[in-house]
Amino acid sequence: MFGKLKEKLKNWTKNISEKLEEAEEEKVEEITEISKEDVKKEIKKVKEEKKKEKKESKEKKKQEKTEEKEEKVIKVKEEKEPEEEVKNIFKRFGEKISTIKISEKEFDVYSEELEMLLLENNVAMEVAEKIVKDLRKKIIGKEILKKELEDEIKDSFKDIIREILIEPPNLAVEIKDKFLNQNEPYVILFCGINGTGKTTTIAKIADNLKGRGISCVIAAGDTFRAASIEQIKTHGEKLGIKVIAHDYGSDPASIGFDAIQYAKKNSINCVLIDTAGRMHTQKNLLREMEKIVKVCKPDKKVFVGESITGNDAIEQVRSFNETIGIDGIVLTKADIDEKGGTALSVGYVTKKPILYLGTGQEYEKIEPFDKEKFIERLGL
Repeated sequence: MFGKLKEKLKNWTKNISEKLEEAEEEKVEEITEISKEDVKKEIKKVKEEKKKEKKESKEKKKQEKTEEKEEKVIKVKEEKEPEEEVKNIFKRFGEKISTIKISEKEFDVYSEELEMLLLENNVAMEVAEKIVKDLRKKIIGKEILKKELEDEIKDSFKDIIREILIEPPNLAVEIKDKFLNQNEPYVILFCGINGTGKTTTIAKIADNLKGRGISCVIAAGDTFRAASIEQIKTHGEKLGIKVIAHDYGSDPASIGFDAIQYAKKNSINCVLIDTAGRMHTQKNLLREMEKIVKVCKPDKKVFVGESITGNDAIEQVRSFNETIGIDGIVLTKADIDEKGGTALSVGYVTKKPILYLGTGQEYEKIEPFDKEKFIERLGL
């Protein structure tokens, strides 16, 4: 995913380091001069102490052998102390010049390029602006070890992504809890535009939940698209999952209601309601979703979109969220998404978690969203 971004951050930190090199060299010269003066003072002090000690040793006039030994010890000490002091002083200023601070001016030189690169990676404008703004707060003026500058910026970047992405709930646990505590099926309504793989995604989630010991029934609520009912029934037969269906043109709200009643009578844990794909610009069809929500009262309203559609997915999810208030997101085709920005954007725009990522056509090609695994895939 963010391969170019990783390279950009690397080049950015390299350029910043090179730009600060001259300033650091001047600082080295200045500190070196100060250090030389400190060393001279220290040597002078040691010499004075040496004279004082010799004078005292003569006055005492004690055993010659003892005096000779003491003088040798003092001589060794005199030779070593200035040398050690030089080392300590240079160690101190060496630590100072090995750290750098990024100024506002230095950050601004590269922040525009960084923002453009985020946009190229399907990150929405408002999200890109937030990332750059938060990165500015984290690194400007902070004292950073020069050798750790690249890692510091990357780590700050990853922290910002963690803050943007909402931690998804454990859907399997929620379903089991409701059924155990209320003896009621957990209802999930799926929505989205045409062609995003919504029906296949429902079949994948049903199979995933079944593997976790959760029984499901599917409501064939897409009564508009040709062959949609046959498609969902075929999935049901392959998976051994009951599908509730009416004729084409039937009211999808009534199909969802019937599926819920079936689940109650047969002690089924979860109801998955399919709906017809509708464009986010079709306000009348979006309002039809409101009726389905009112009748079926879903526990989760899930938007299904493609991770490769970039800013289009953002406008889609925004429209559905404004109409019915979605609770979570599933992004399909994540396996061919080379950019990764859509996940960041839809999560930030809706402030809702990504629940699953679709990673292929087979039923097992779906995985619960994991923030840390996602960040790892970005390659940062």
